[in-house]
Amino acid sequence: MVVPQHVAIILDGNGRWAKQHGMPRNYGHTQGAKNVETICREAWNLGIKYLTVYAFSTENWNRPEDEVRALMKLLRNYMKNCMKTAEKNHMRVRVIGDISKLDPDIQKSIFRLEDFSKDQDGLNFQIAINYGSRDEMLRGMRKMLGDYKEGRFSLEELNEQRFEDYLDTRGIPAPDLLIRTSGELRLSNYLLWQLAYSELYFTEVPWPDFTKEELVKAVEDYNKRDRRYGGLKGE
Repeated sequence: MVVPQHVAIILDGNGRWAKQHGMPRNYGHTQGAKNVETICREAWNLGIKYLTVYAFSTENWNRPEDEVRALMKLLRNYMKNCMKTAEKNHMRVRVIGDISKLDPDIQKSIFRLEDFSKDQDGLNFQIAINYGSRDEMLRGMRKMLGDYKEGRFSLEELNEQRFEDYLDTRGIPAPDLLIRTSGELRLSNYLLWQLAYSELYFTEVPWPDFTKEELVKAVEDYNKRDRRYGGLKGE
């Protein structure tokens, strides 16, 4: 079985899962956060080298205030716990998105986590926080135009590779496979540039119930695809 090098996941269905279990939405987010560590471990054991998860989008600020507040509290706790997880599982953790909109203490935790884990040689784990692909591209273009005005490159030197160097994911290979849980069939402003040639896999299973077995199903489905761009899979 060919294992994708990079898998991206939209962690969807936490709130609906909680409702189905007679619990508040925030309970679903808590259980979903716990499942991230499990899937990180299973992804690495399966042979996946990069895993990128959509944790909090630029649009999530529009959710009810109490839910956003609870998500930020959960994020604070997760950043602290993730340092232990990164050390235990040898993960390199990076955050993509506009973290300048987050509270200073959360930003500090992110910088500390990224620096702490930068030399780990296990799973490359990317967390998208306050991330939106359109926002990412606009921020990248502003930086790129600033460099152009300063004469750091000419128009003739502008190509896809140079543009990618201004994205949050610079230095990270594009995902081979995108997984979205809980039955929604859309990308929701996630990695739009990076997913140009990725295989897409949608499952009805909500994120808190997404197990190792479900991950294997997604990889098995990936193996059934005929990767015409750049040749067949594995060539």
